[in-house]
Amino acid sequence: MRTNAFPYVHNAMWPGLVGKGPGSEPPIDLETMLNLTAAAEVDGARFDGVDLFLSLPHTDIDSSDDDLARLAESLASRKLLAGSLVAPVWPPTGGGSAMGSDSDRAAFLTQVKKACRIGRKLRDLKIRQYGIIRIDSAASPADWSADPAGNTRRIAQTFREAADIADDFGERLAAEGEICWAGMHSWRRNVELLELVNRPKTVGFQADMAHTMLFTLGYNAPEDALLPVGFDWSKSDQLAEAYRKMAAALRPWTIDFHVAQNDGTVKGSGSHDKTGRHCQPLDPNGKLDIVRDAGAWMRGDDGHPTRAFTHICWDGCMFPNADMLKPQTWNDVLRTMLSVRNAHGWN
Repeated sequence: MRTNAFPYVHNAMWPGLVGKGPGSEPPIDLETMLNLTAAAEVDGARFDGVDLFLSLPHTDIDSSDDDLARLAESLASRKLLAGSLVAPVWPPTGGGSAMGSDSDRAAFLTQVKKACRIGRKLRDLKIRQYGIIRIDSAASPADWSADPAGNTRRIAQTFREAADIADDFGERLAAEGEICWAGMHSWRRNVELLELVNRPKTVGFQADMAHTMLFTLGYNAPEDALLPVGFDWSKSDQLAEAYRKMAAALRPWTIDFHVAQNDGTVKGSGSHDKTGRHCQPLDPNGKLDIVRDAGAWMRGDDGHPTRAFTHICWDGCMFPNADMLKPQTWNDVLRTMLSVRNAHGWN
């Protein structure tokens, strides 16, 4: 069987935090997440790195240089690199709505600046060679709907100011399309927003397979649905066609990519609003053909790999802790990631 060396395969650390805490299960600490990732192995292959969440109790957004040096040593000791970093731009983590008041937007931009500073420091420490800073609008579609045009313009202005900050640090920003984020809750609205930002060298799209599948169903944006109400999931070819159409619109903007599975439902837990429900790669209820549908993002219209990102990352947000603490979970994930790389990667 042919094996490809690129893109690198990463595991996300934020599933240890997102949707955890009050009203849900306790968080899983970073050391545990790193150990589970480093221990996974399939036919001698391991994860190349991790993508990090810049918020306590994992990585403090106000980490000192000494803190970051210790983080780099911790990753290096496990033979893992750091890749993309999630900026905590939401109000509960010190940020603010990208379409909110001047103080809200200032808080959003402060968190972006802090994240970019950490990104540059980790590059200086030689533990981070690629990846982006991930952002979203930190506001709800319900609030956005009060003034769609005006709120989209305000988000775009905030993102342009964030791009100026990122440029100063030599970073790029990727906006994650998800049905729970204002102005980013449908494939069409995402394209509209990115075109309005108009900073393609600095601001792009972060595609998650599970979240973007919900775009085809029109969750939170029925006017942009690509599949009919009550879609028959046995029609796999029809799903693939709709998925490719959606991805084709966003692929030119895509600079960061999450491999994931979805069972066609939505889920929210802890403080996280309802969004695409991630499930395990071998879940019998999973609706995506992961390897096939990853190709909608990783290959261009000409059928060749786009090579638009140096690494791909698995996202298992809101997995139950019992599943996350099983080593077999991460072996299954790694095997899936390697299959995606072998199908759509390069040497």
